[in-house]
Amino acid sequence: VALTLPHFDAGHFTPFAPFGYGGEEIDGKKYGVMGAAAIMFFAFYGFDAISTAAEEAKNPARDLTIGIVGSMLICTLIYMVVAAAALGASPYEALSKDPAPLAFVLREIGQGQAAAWVAGAAVIAMPTVIMVFMFGQSRVFFAMARDGLLPRWLAKVTPRGVPNRVTILTGVIAAVIAGVMPLSEIASLANAGTLAAFIATSIAVLALRRSAPALARTFKTPLVWLIGPAGVLGCVYLFTSLSAKTMVFFAVWNMIGVLVYLLYGRVKSRLA
Repeated sequence: VALTLPHFDAGHFTPFAPFGYGGEEIDGKKYGVMGAAAIMFFAFYGFDAISTAAEEAKNPARDLTIGIVGSMLICTLIYMVVAAAALGASPYEALSKDPAPLAFVLREIGQGQAAAWVAGAAVIAMPTVIMVFMFGQSRVFFAMARDGLLPRWLAKVTPRGVPNRVTILTGVIAAVIAGVMPLSEIASLANAGTLAAFIATSIAVLALRRSAPALARTFKTPLVWLIGPAGVLGCVYLFTSLSAKTMVFFAVWNMIGVLVYLLYGRVKSRLA
């Protein structure tokens, strides 16, 4: 950010939304502010993974609240500052054509060494992203196996309490998907699933507040009748900003999930 300040040109922000605000679809890709937002939602997966670590926290009521809200606010601020600095130093037409836009910006302003450091840092940071995904998703599969929605042998843990079987399975599934699908399609499909989960969560919060208002809660959502509907509407809007191809993939994937539940989970689960 500091290196780009001397090269900052406010003219790069005009026009502010060259493709408009809606999600116009061109050649199977969504353009516009909301089309981009639906894809960039991928960057906020981390705070959702925090909730899957509830069993690992010493004081989940306090720690998870701080972790989820704090990480979301901090990451949003960092993303906005970095994006503004990059766009101020280079026009969007050039940024959009390079697969490593931050390194590209630094090279354009004569900071080749800094560009190399940024590119190297991105490569080094990749394992941390994979670790967060593996940690969060394996805990979801572990809970499903423990409840019988998946084969119970996947819920076995090592003497140290590590769910090694489900962790290995998660890694294999992720590797296969990453090997056969383009990254952009994986991100879009993952966004669709996460948005659907957030919609369901918002609805569940409203339903529980009405059906069990006296239930003891470690965290109580403030202004629930404002935040809940806003969460549902916001996620629905982002979901509809995804491409039609993504929605078809999402529908097929959900049909497979429903079949697995009806043929296996419904019979084996202790919750069904």
